[in-house]
Amino acid sequence: MIKIFTLLWLSICISLADIRLAQPLPTIDKPREIVLGVSSGDDETIQHVLSTANNVLKFYGPEKVHMRIVAYYHGIRTVLKNEKQFAVRVDALQQYGVEFVACGNTMRTKNISEKELMPDVEIVSAGIAEIIERTAEGAVYIHP
Repeated sequence: MIKIFTLLWLSICISLADIRLAQPLPTIDKPREIVLGVSSGDDETIQHVLSTANNVLKFYGPEKVHMRIVAYYHGIRTVLKNEKQFAVRVDALQQYGVEFVACGNTMRTKNISEKELMPDVEIVSAGIAEIIERTAEGAVYIHP
């Protein structure tokens, strides 16, 4: 029994040791800055972006991550109230401090009003410019 426990413990330690965190380590005062873009409107891609955000939160801890998800082009579906299959996950991520951003250009092009968005979604004039500016400030950009 002790051998099994020891082998299990070693395998856990080895699996946790595969990622070497860059310096400085993320802290509450200096969290990892991350921006995710979602431009595709297919369900699988949107769910993948939401899962990616969740996995990042689990790995670092929500207090050590500042994350913005920018929805533009067809990906605007991510933040629409009538898209019930995403609403629960978006709300859960917001509870952990993830910020959701809607592209104003996309909203104008697709005739989407502010009241069609989920609560607490920020609107910026151009989603792609938001991504560019956050990366220029040092955020890591993830586009699945």
